[in-house]
Amino acid sequence: MPVRSIKTPERFGLDRLTTPIGIALLVSDAEGALRALDWEDYEHRMRQLLRLHHGAVDLRDQPAPAEMRNALSRYFEGELGQLSAITWRVAGTPFQQKVWTALAQIPAGTTMSYGALAAQIGMPKAIRAVGHANGSNPISVVLPCHRLIGADGSLVKYGGGLERKRWLLRHEGVEV
Repeated sequence: MPVRSIKTPERFGLDRLTTPIGIALLVSDAEGALRALDWEDYEHRMRQLLRLHHGAVDLRDQPAPAEMRNALSRYFEGELGQLSAITWRVAGTPFQQKVWTALAQIPAGTTMSYGALAAQIGMPKAIRAVGHANGSNPISVVLPCHRLIGADGSLVKYGGGLERKRWLLRHEGVEV
């Protein structure tokens, strides 16, 4: 009989941060890297994404690193460049990671269409796949999926709700 390996669940800390648009859930690893950021009213979806990307996950209440909390608070206070100070780590397919890394390069105060992002990563026909990867982004705000809009400039899909997307874009100076 073959021996089956039983993988130990990934252990992450879970913290909460009050923001102008709700309670943000911050999931960090033992090294202090952000692994997920979602909204308290979408906790179930966040947990599903964590399971999808990491398998079994053990989430324990634990304060996020002070630098991470400070950078996020300062972002919400208007210091938009603070997001780049946050260390993050993602698990996902190579394609998802490519999309998520490209999201991090979209400057605050700008938007990009799904098609433009697909072209930027060298896969201009992968517009729908970019959309799916964007929808599986585990690190809202820091990997700014809210900066992706429809080709016609419309606000489309945001895992935290379109009102949050609208607020985030306005906060960054985008007229929507």
